[in-house]
Amino acid sequence: MNQPTDLELMIAVQKGEVGGMGTLFERHHEKIYNFCLRMTGSPAASEDLVQEAFMRALKYRQTFRGDADFLPWLYRLARNVCNDHFHKNQRFPFTGEDLVEGISPDPSALDAAQQREQVCLLRQALLRLPVERREVLILSRFEFRHYDEIAELLGCSVGAVKVRVHRAMNQLRDTYREMLKEGES
Repeated sequence: MNQPTDLELMIAVQKGEVGGMGTLFERHHEKIYNFCLRMTGSPAASEDLVQEAFMRALKYRQTFRGDADFLPWLYRLARNVCNDHFHKNQRFPFTGEDLVEGISPDPSALDAAQQREQVCLLRQALLRLPVERREVLILSRFEFRHYDEIAELLGCSVGAVKVRVHRAMNQLRDTYREMLKEGES
């Protein structure tokens, strides 16, 4: 039996069959969690933000246009939830331990330790970027969203997205290098 598409489920949710939101949650909660985690650096906050994003999807289900894909609309809600979180919590609570989660072990203990350190440093550098720059990098490099989807989400042209990603990558590289120098001192 064929599974209903995201679009079919969301149209059913709009018509009052809210049980479809559970299926949509099962399909997409990990993607939204990873997006929120990369934006905030906090696993606990990210869990709450995912719940809030799906609650908003249910609350604002009538704003979903049936002529568009569901996932970009859901990312827009998650983006708004993250922005609200940043406005409420002017600081970003995270620890180095939070940032190392999920690294797969390597055969060599030394290699694994170095990899964990590099990944932790990169994630910290990412969290130091302004939210707007962090967001385009997360969407393009970690969530593998297409530039046209990101442009729709951000309300700008594809060319503007390319420029933003380029600038964000340069700033990330510079921030990472600065942090490496700080660590050597």
